Amino acid sequence: MPWYDFVWNSEAGGNAAHIAEHGISVEDAEKIVCNPLVTGFSRATGRPLATGITVDGRLVVVVYEFIDPVTVYVITAFEVDA
Repeated sequence: MPWYDFVWNSEAGGNAAHIAEHGISVEDAEKIVCNPLVTGFSRATGRPLATGITVDGRLVVVVYEFIDPVTVYVITAFEVDA
């Protein structure tokens, strides 16, 4: 399992607030990026994505970008139907 630093902005309009609007916690997003079931790239943006299961059993996609090799900025995260 890789290790990353995550950059979070919890102000209105920030990435933490944005994923919270989708019902995803910062902890869930970090867990999925560090331990994904599947990885790939967003068709819309070309950014990396990780798909995984939250602690409460939801299937979630996290779209992010690397600031540097060990620093991640989450763009969005959302639940998908299994």
